[in-house]
Amino acid sequence: MSAPTIELRALVYLDRLQPETTAMLATGSRGFMPLEGQASLIVEVSPGMSINVVTDVVLKQTDVAPGAQIVERDYGSLEVHAEDQGMVQAARDAILGYYGIKEEDRLAPRIVSEQIITGLDNHQSIIISRLRYGSMIVANETLYVLECHPAGYAAYACNEAEKAATIRVVDLQYFGAFGRLQLAGNEENINQASAAIRHALGNVSGRPNPGK
Repeated sequence: MSAPTIELRALVYLDRLQPETTAMLATGSRGFMPLEGQASLIVEVSPGMSINVVTDVVLKQTDVAPGAQIVERDYGSLEVHAEDQGMVQAARDAILGYYGIKEEDRLAPRIVSEQIITGLDNHQSIIISRLRYGSMIVANETLYVLECHPAGYAAYACNEAEKAATIRVVDLQYFGAFGRLQLAGNEENINQASAAIRHALGNVSGRPNPGK
């Protein structure tokens, strides 16, 4: 029986999970929580139900732990992780091999919007902190907001930002139609994080993603 046809939207390898990124992934995990320092793989496919087969392939062929499987009508997402980087890379290769596709068949990431708000007003910081899933942001800090497409790349952006600068992760959504990321810190560190994100996403190869 031949493999079903899927659209590979995102396929991203995180070589070493950073502390706050790990905590954010674990917050939304309904499977086995990732740990700091582990390697992680995030895959996003369409149609959404196809992620069930992707998960089956990965778990039967490699020794990785599934952190989250999100099945939506249009998009399906899976996060897996392991201490062994080679095992996570093997999970990536298993997906590509089963479907007969290449890593470059994924959509390239596209930054839909990017905002930096300095000297955050106290009222706005409270509104954000009330709805947060990660760290709090307080008055007079700098807020960074990213929206990207496909959604899976938001987790990669978050991890690379945390490698580059001393920041806190306020919110991370890496599944659905678009990915969203909110970071907090001082202005200098947020600028460093923003530059790291643009550099990291700009170096991910894939199919053209011009947007609408």
